[in-house]
Amino acid sequence: MKAAVFESFRTPIQIQQVPDPQPRPDSAIIAVKACGLCRSDWHGWMGHDSDVRLPHVPGHELAGVVAAVGSNVQRYRAGQRVTVPFCCGCGSCFQCTSGNQQICDCYTQPGFTQWGAFAEYVEIRHADVNLVELPESVDFVTAASLGCRFATSFRGVAVQGKLQPGDWLAVHGCGGVGLSAVMIGAALGAQVLAVDVRHDRLELARRCGAVHTVNATDSDPIEAIRSLTGTGAHVSVDALGSKRTCWNSIRCLRKRGRHVQIGLMAGGDANPPVPMGQVIAGELEILGSHGMQAFEYPRMLRMIAAGQLQPDLLISDRVSLTEAADLLPRMHEFPGSGVTVIDRFV
Repeated sequence: MKAAVFESFRTPIQIQQVPDPQPRPDSAIIAVKACGLCRSDWHGWMGHDSDVRLPHVPGHELAGVVAAVGSNVQRYRAGQRVTVPFCCGCGSCFQCTSGNQQICDCYTQPGFTQWGAFAEYVEIRHADVNLVELPESVDFVTAASLGCRFATSFRGVAVQGKLQPGDWLAVHGCGGVGLSAVMIGAALGAQVLAVDVRHDRLELARRCGAVHTVNATDSDPIEAIRSLTGTGAHVSVDALGSKRTCWNSIRCLRKRGRHVQIGLMAGGDANPPVPMGQVIAGELEILGSHGMQAFEYPRMLRMIAAGQLQPDLLISDRVSLTEAADLLPRMHEFPGSGVTVIDRFV
């Protein structure tokens, strides 16, 4: 099969012919029809993720068709249209049996613990636990855009953040994660404030449902959010993953507010300072969001089918596998205004 491979960290990604994956008893082999480009893939290419072993194929936001299944797979068969959470559970550890496959103790992640979906085929372990059947109304490119950013934002805002209608939601960073959070927050009935440094992304945030936008190069986002909301946000999301956005997200909260960290903190932004005095005095909650379980996808898919969520609006670029290999090393520059998805593997 054709795949995008890097032989060492921070070096050019090459398109190579490599052996097709073969299914283990619990696995499914997916013929990849679409795969998103995510900043997490860039972190893997940089060497920030200890799970990545060289040589490596990135790609964790995928959708496609089941090509083959192992002898123990019961729920899926060749020909089914599917997607998959980016973090896959084993189905048998304590976390999985308690319904928290997104933080499985023995997790697998395409594009991190194993070769990913910048390829014509990818293996998904524990297929019965991790595959999600796609309704016909959701195309492969849209489904691929859900895999990491949208699904993680959905759980982060709706479950971890406990967002309620009428709440003020502040979103710091309007890349794929942030724009997803804006759209989801608006669909849940919140008043959404979007913060970024780029006018084009703030304009897209308005199209996704933000009622106010703040350009962080022109004004202090903490002061702006407090002014617009009166006392601060009920829920605030760091969708970027930097020391500054994490700090701002916590500082803009009202008392008993909830900060949700969705943006990955890695490299020089790992272990950021936290305004713990405000956390204590205001009884704030600091929460993480690490993906979403496969069994939770139907709620999100129903909202998409009903037109309450339109993730396809976030897709700004469709590229070939070759183009993706050139783009991935530049993901830290945040090219494009929305989500980029591979839709051609020729």
